[in-house]
Amino acid sequence: MLRRLSHSAAGALRRLRADCRADTRGVTAIEFAVAGPVLIILLMGIFDLGHMAYIRAVLQGGVQQVARNGTLETAETEAGDAYVKRLVDGVAPGAKVEITRSSYFDFTDIARPEAWNDKNNNSICDNGESYTDENKNGHWDADVGKSGNGGANDVVVYTVKVTYTPVFPVPGLTDGNTKRTLSATAVRKNQPYALQQAVGSAAGTCQ
Repeated sequence: MLRRLSHSAAGALRRLRADCRADTRGVTAIEFAVAGPVLIILLMGIFDLGHMAYIRAVLQGGVQQVARNGTLETAETEAGDAYVKRLVDGVAPGAKVEITRSSYFDFTDIARPEAWNDKNNNSICDNGESYTDENKNGHWDADVGKSGNGGANDVVVYTVKVTYTPVFPVPGLTDGNTKRTLSATAVRKNQPYALQQAVGSAAGTCQ
């Protein structure tokens, strides 16, 4: 009796296994549950990178155009800045736009500190060290550039920084606040519509 029951149970298990192998209903749902999240994240990443590339292209084009227009004597810098902001708002609504202009006497002056006598070799003007006030603002600067669009023949560095919230934020590409920052810079030399102003030569002392 026990042997017949054992054989019967074994046969039932074999038939159950065979039925399970033959029944493919629900397989698609399981496959999608495994592959679906990966596919969704991949698509989000593609859309996010595409959006970022589009913003960067629009920003770069606007900055280059405004920088070129800014080399003229009749340049309207406020109108140019407003134009860039409109471009950015069209592709990244609500983005924070920061714009800076710095002018230099020559290309070699970009990001150069004002000349000073660095007696203690600490790369900072301090402890009564003397300096030359080249940008005429009354104090020593680690960057000799002057804020603004400069004058004739001056070299202008035009920079626009955009901080925006991605449509599809992807971990690893955004900061902790899901913000992303892009920037574009253009360097142009103003037209020679007048004599270029000489750099300052007054001496000063750092505290």
